[in-house]
Amino acid sequence: MYQQETINPYQEGDKATQVEQMFDNIAPTYDTLNHRLSWDIDRGWRKKAIRQLLPFAPKVMLDIATGTGDFAIMAAEMLQPQELIGADISEGMMEIGRKKVRERGMDNIIRFEKEDCTSLSYPDNTFDAVTAAFGIRNFANLDKGLSEMCRVLKKGGHLSIVELTTPVSFPMRQLFYIYAHTVLPVYGRLISKDTSAYSYLTKTIEAFPQGERMVSILNKAGFEKASFKRLTFGICTMYFATK
Repeated sequence: MYQQETINPYQEGDKATQVEQMFDNIAPTYDTLNHRLSWDIDRGWRKKAIRQLLPFAPKVMLDIATGTGDFAIMAAEMLQPQELIGADISEGMMEIGRKKVRERGMDNIIRFEKEDCTSLSYPDNTFDAVTAAFGIRNFANLDKGLSEMCRVLKKGGHLSIVELTTPVSFPMRQLFYIYAHTVLPVYGRLISKDTSAYSYLTKTIEAFPQGERMVSILNKAGFEKASFKRLTFGICTMYFATK
């Protein structure tokens, strides 16, 4: 069983508390930094992950590690579900998401709830689709988090994940290493004023399982027909699976 390495951006407390504190701290600048650091390519990655679900027209959806709600909002616009819950550990991030949803008049469809993603409060077989964009690498326990996502998914329901990964081929692997260890943490500190958050981001990307290894972990968590597709030279990877 794979146990994700614990990476501590702060000195005290368990990982869940540390991650919650970190994302509360960077919440006001999170969206700006995400789009700038990825040159806005992250929007296209999200769209591709949502398009995986178009043939299945899910009506009740859960977006795990929803953050400020960008993926949840895009999914609601593209898929037109009856209900979409965005779940996250950070109230600071979700409060920004709630504001965005209200401004778009989507609060009759999308709501945000604070949840420990490794111990969800929802009953078994609740959702037609479960999604996660750039968040599962922050799980304190990846196996438990994925098992919970499988548990709350209906039989025949679908999982769509998009996550940052390390490119595997020359020269992108080397270029990404330089970018991730120089530009990303320095620019992140300048904008967010958080000295640890974007160094932590680099560490989680490098430590996180990807490709065939992640597919194996998804299968062990209870999913079937798990597959992956690398995007933009492997900087991002998209996963799809069925319960």
